Amino acid sequence: VQLQASGGGLVQAGGSLRLSCAASGRTFSSYTMGWFRQAPGKEREFVAAVRGGVGSTHYADSVKGRFTISGDKAKNTVYLQMNSLKAEDTAVYYCASALRTMASMIRIPSSYTYWGQGTQVTVSS
Repeated sequence: VQLQASGGGLVQAGGSLRLSCAASGRTFSSYTMGWFRQAPGKEREFVAAVRGGVGSTHYADSVKGRFTISGDKAKNTVYLQMNSLKAEDTAVYYCASALRTMASMIRIPSSYTYWGQGTQVTVSS
């Protein structure tokens, strides 16, 4: 599985961005697809995920109500719609995929097997 993340950029606080993660090699419908982010000097943290097969969505408390994860099976692509962006959302965003991930493990980076290259999101205050 290869993942290609895109859609990052510079946006003012309160603005929106939509990140895309295109998967190749396998259809992602049975995979858990997740978004993580990493700010300078900080550990990689969970943002959102959609669980393969079940289709349930999961969000970090810090983004709940502002970010939405969704997928397009026909395009083998998962999206992260980010609204009401804040300066603290600034980070490199990574998409990742995993097969057969339990809900209890969905927020842990080591649960994911495949990672995209990352896309920079910068929110100016």
